[in-house]
Amino acid sequence: MTRPLIFNGFSMNVVSHIYHGLWRHPESRQVEFNDLNYWTDLAKTFERGKFDNFFLADVIGVDPAYKGTWDTYVREAVQIPVNDSSTLVAALIHATEHIGLTFTSSILQDHPFSFARRVSTMDHLSKGRIGWNIVTSVSHNAAQNFGFDRIVPHDERYTWAAEYIDVVYKLWEGSWDDDAVLVDKTANLYADPSKIHRIHHASQRYKVLGPHLSQPSLQRTPLLFQAGSSRVGRAFAAANAEGTFVMSLNPQGARKLVESVNAQVEAAGRRAGDLKYIQGLSFVVGSSEAEAKEKARDLDHYASTDGLLAHISRDLGIDLGLLDPDRPVAELDIEGVQGYIAYFEEANPGKRARVRDLGHALSYNTRIVGTPESIADALDDWRDAGIDGVNFICQTAPATYVDFVDHVTPLLRKRGLARRDYAETTLRERFFPGEGPHLNERHPARRYRGAFSRRAPLSTLSSAAS
Repeated sequence: MTRPLIFNGFSMNVVSHIYHGLWRHPESRQVEFNDLNYWTDLAKTFERGKFDNFFLADVIGVDPAYKGTWDTYVREAVQIPVNDSSTLVAALIHATEHIGLTFTSSILQDHPFSFARRVSTMDHLSKGRIGWNIVTSVSHNAAQNFGFDRIVPHDERYTWAAEYIDVVYKLWEGSWDDDAVLVDKTANLYADPSKIHRIHHASQRYKVLGPHLSQPSLQRTPLLFQAGSSRVGRAFAAANAEGTFVMSLNPQGARKLVESVNAQVEAAGRRAGDLKYIQGLSFVVGSSEAEAKEKARDLDHYASTDGLLAHISRDLGIDLGLLDPDRPVAELDIEGVQGYIAYFEEANPGKRARVRDLGHALSYNTRIVGTPESIADALDDWRDAGIDGVNFICQTAPATYVDFVDHVTPLLRKRGLARRDYAETTLRERFFPGEGPHLNERHPARRYRGAFSRRAPLSTLSSAAS
């Protein structure tokens, strides 16, 4: 039986997210990002297309990372201004009925106790549709906004992340037993105190007694995403994530990545299939190949080289704006971009990638331009390579998404590449049909289920510990 792809609508609560400069296109409504109606319309488009999930990225700082200043980021709205993604997700709960709602939150920005309670509240209100994208942040300014002099070293951030998730896992999975809530009106007994537990967490950064103040939601723990591409980041995802966002250059590269990370998943005591691979892609749809290419040329007319390079400079930690824009990138020996150089040069025979080309190559390398039929063929190739779903990046919103839902989705359904309707209730069940709403027994968080029941129940602890 053909396995449908998972579809995430991917956005950010900003004017300009990935394809910088295109917010100026006449079709774009992205300047309406402060208006809830804009987001509600977008979410309803995704539900009309039976998308599985609406995923919102986020950042919590802006560094002077391009041409020595932050001016380009502000001038061209390169992910600033940016509003909080979890607040938007909370606002969309009532405006949607089926689609999953996933937000990004860094270990920097919220104490794990208050974060766990907020997530449980949202999962209750949405009837189990919440996901969390776990990030460690790369920005010095992000760290400075939360009381630090600079961001901690890369590998140390993942040590911190492991400590952070340990706290929330204990709260979500271990603080309340499955049968703690009774709702017995006759006996005036809502919950059994002996089945609610302190977690007694103490570690380098956090000391949390508990209990979790929210009763377990439908999922208990939200669906967990993580997008790290480094060695340490992939190991973290292999051990903890249920979905990972990837940006492979082509299906062949995706196949190698999936095989490599699946080996890490199994080494962590889980099974291949416990982690879903969600590939970032964008689409330009035309009734003919010529029309699609013409639409792509029109969109590209609005692209900003400075905006694209500013985004990449921040992500690479290298100020490309201080380099000669015509210098060949291969001469720079920048770790991590050689694959993108190869992609650019394969697409442009005889042409060496220059600094000015890098931003375009990094943003456009996974854009598919074509008819519904050719796009469906390409998605079939990605699925055959082991990709489980698509993180759908827009060029103009909502037009990019509307084109796809109206013209591509019906064909994908005929081919078995997209869902026809919603069946499962929770977001986790949508990603893992037939496996129930909770984390499976192989996930490390499950070790906390029942782990605290051996301690004194909440009702017998001294008032000094309250």
